Amino acid sequence: MTFVNSGFSLQAEGPDSDGARQEVRCAVRFPLMLPVIVETDGEEVSATTRNVSANGVLFELDRDLLVGTDIHFDLRMPHTVLGTPHDVLVHCTGRVVRCSLSQNLHLAAATIDEYQFAER
Repeated sequence: MTFVNSGFSLQAEGPDSDGARQEVRCAVRFPLMLPVIVETDGEEVSATTRNVSANGVLFELDRDLLVGTDIHFDLRMPHTVLGTPHDVLVHCTGRVVRCSLSQNLHLAAATIDEYQFAER
């Protein structure tokens, strides 16, 4: 089994008049709604992905997660999306980098710092 570092993300100061930070995207996002259990410090939180990239994932949850929290989650990537004969299970570790509230749903953006393909 091999662990792979998925890459990096960049943040750059923009020339905006308000000095707000602007995010620079380094990977294509795929709009995948996948059920997932997010594990944080022995706690499990049910979530659904909104989008997934090589660098991170956006989760929709019933409750908030704290920015900076280390997380573990498994993504079952559909074979129809990947073009493979079977679904692929990927074990991921990362950390929450941004949280927001959209209507009554909590959104949490997280990095994917390491991932491992499950062996069949």
